[in-house]
Amino acid sequence: MRFLKELFLTTRFLLIAAGIVLLFFFGYYIPILFLVSRVLLLAFITTIIIESIIIFSNKGNVFAERILADRLSNGDENEIKIILTNNYTIKIKVKVIDELPFIFQIRDFEINSELEKNTSKIFTYNVRPVKRGEYQFGSLNIYVSTMLNIVSRRYRLEQNKTAVVYPSYIQMKKYQLMAVSNRLVEVGIKKIRRIGHSMEFEQIKEYVHGDDYRTVNWKATARKRQLMVNHFVDEKSQQVYSIIDMGRTMKMPFDKMSLVDFAINSSLVISNIALLKQDKAGIIAFNNKVTSVLPAERSPLQMKKIVELLYNQETEFLESDYEKLAAVTKSKIKQRSLLLFYTNFETANSLKRQLKYLKSLSSSHLLIVIFFKNTGLDKLLNSKSESIEEIYSKTIAEKFSFEKKIIQKELAAAGIQSILTTPQQLSVNTINKYLELKARGMI
Repeated sequence: MRFLKELFLTTRFLLIAAGIVLLFFFGYYIPILFLVSRVLLLAFITTIIIESIIIFSNKGNVFAERILADRLSNGDENEIKIILTNNYTIKIKVKVIDELPFIFQIRDFEINSELEKNTSKIFTYNVRPVKRGEYQFGSLNIYVSTMLNIVSRRYRLEQNKTAVVYPSYIQMKKYQLMAVSNRLVEVGIKKIRRIGHSMEFEQIKEYVHGDDYRTVNWKATARKRQLMVNHFVDEKSQQVYSIIDMGRTMKMPFDKMSLVDFAINSSLVISNIALLKQDKAGIIAFNNKVTSVLPAERSPLQMKKIVELLYNQETEFLESDYEKLAAVTKSKIKQRSLLLFYTNFETANSLKRQLKYLKSLSSSHLLIVIFFKNTGLDKLLNSKSESIEEIYSKTIAEKFSFEKKIIQKELAAAGIQSILTTPQQLSVNTINKYLELKARGMI
C-alpha cells in the first residue's frame, strides 16, 4: 500500500506508453510493427520494474530540510533554503514542491535539479509577504527518479512550521547599519548643511585645525596659554512620535501592500534611527478612536515594545477621528515633540475638514504631515493620449495630481511642514526630514 502511495508516473512514462499503444494499433495492419511493439512493451515493463526496485530499495535514501526564520519581514524578499541530501548510490533527478502558505497564492512552485550520489545540495528561493500575521508552511514533497525518469517516488517530509511576519525589520537593520557607520547618503539620505550649531554644551577642548574659530573660549585660552574652544553636541533626548492614521484613507494599495503597512514599516525605521541618535521614540495609532499610545522613551526595551505594538496593529479602516487624536495627544504628550504624522489626503476639501485639528497639534509640537503621491496617476500622466476617452481620463488625473500640490500649499500656509512622497521612498524621505530638523536645531 505504501508503495502505491509513493509511486508516481512521470510525463515520459505516459509518452512512451502512448507510443507503444499506437504501435499495437498499427500492428494489426503491419505485422512487423506488432512484433516491435511487443518487444518494446517487454523492455518498457522491465525498465519500470528495475527503476522501481532501485528507487524503492531503501526508505530513507533522501532527506530534506527547510531553513526558515521564525520571523519574516513584511514587504521584503525573505530568503528560504532547502537542504537536500541524496543517500542513493546513483545519480538521481529530483523535483521539490514546497507547501507554501495559501496567502502567497503560488500554485506552480517547484524546483527541478539533479543530485550526484551521496551528496547534498542547497536550494534557495524568496518569498515576499505583504501582510502582517502568521504564515503556515506545510510539508516538503520530494519526487525522486533515476536518470531515465520513467517512474518517480514521492517522499513527503513533515516540515510544518509557523512563521510570523513582522514589520520590515530588514529595512530597519539596513538603515541602522548605515546610520551607525554614517553611510546613509549611499541610499539617498541627503547630507544636510548644519546652520549654526546646537546649544548643548559638552566640554572645552584644545583647538585643532578645522574647528570653528567662533567657538574659541578666550578665558580658557588665557588660563591655558593655548587656544581652547567650546565643544557642542547635537541636542539629545528629544521626543519623536510616529502617528499612524489607520483609517480608510490609508487602505489604498500599492505594490500589493496597503499604505498603512508602508507607514508601519517607516515608523519602525525612523523610531530606530531616533533611538540611535539618542532621542526618545514613541508611537500613536488611531482611526475612529486612538487605539494605541506608546510613550516616547529611550530605554533598552523600547525598540522591542515598538516592534510588538506595530505588529499587533489591526484596523477595520473606519473614518479617522482627528478631534480625538488632538485631545489624546494634548493630554498624553506634555513636552514639545516631533510628530511624524502618516496619513493621506486626496483632495484639498478633505484636508480643510481636518486642518483645525492639525493646527492644534502644530501649536504645541513640531508637526510633519506625511502623505502619499498617487503613483497610478503618474503613470497615466506620462502616457500618450490617443482617444477622447484617454484625454478625459488624463485631464481628471492632472486635476487630482494638482490637488496634492494644493494640499502642500495649504499646510505651508498654516505653518505646517509636510512630505509628499511615493510609498517606496517613504522611509528615505522621512529620515531626510528628521536629520534636516536635527541639523537645523529645530528639535
